[in-house]
Amino acid sequence: PAYNMVSVGDAITAQLEAAGIGVIHNATIHDYPSYNGSYDRSAETVRQILQQYPSIRVVLDIHRDAIQKDNTLIQPVVEINGKESAQVMIISGNYMQNYHFACRLQENMEGMYAGLTRPILFDYRHYNQDLTTGSLLLEIGTHGNTLEQAQYAGELVGKALAQTLLKLKKE
Repeated sequence: PAYNMVSVGDAITAQLEAAGIGVIHNATIHDYPSYNGSYDRSAETVRQILQQYPSIRVVLDIHRDAIQKDNTLIQPVVEINGKESAQVMIISGNYMQNYHFACRLQENMEGMYAGLTRPILFDYRHYNQDLTTGSLLLEIGTHGNTLEQAQYAGELVGKALAQTLLKLKKE
């Protein structure tokens, strides 16, 4: 877990908790032993957590994208505060329910850290985002980015997400 996307979730969690936002960070690896069926397995995990904690309003699924061109891994990166960060893409499946949240988060990430985000992907596939009205899939970099770039992006996402949630709470 220290060397995969779970560590990126840890970075997001740390920033949310520092802002006083409660977090349940489930580190279950759902694409083992096979990617096939991983969304069904993760949906069951999310349903169990939502049943136990029905007040949850935001569910994030943290991934890394897979982009390559002519057998070359693509590494979307931006320099922020003198450090390289993986770029982030929000995927808003079931977008009618999650559209506003996706846009608010994107707006805050770009306002705080110009260049951090790639365009939002609005998709007809649900990616389990039909389970709450605050569900998003976040692609933190790609399989071409370094773990350090992805972890730094997680830190930045966590800070922007905390600001987004705190603003929404006031409204």
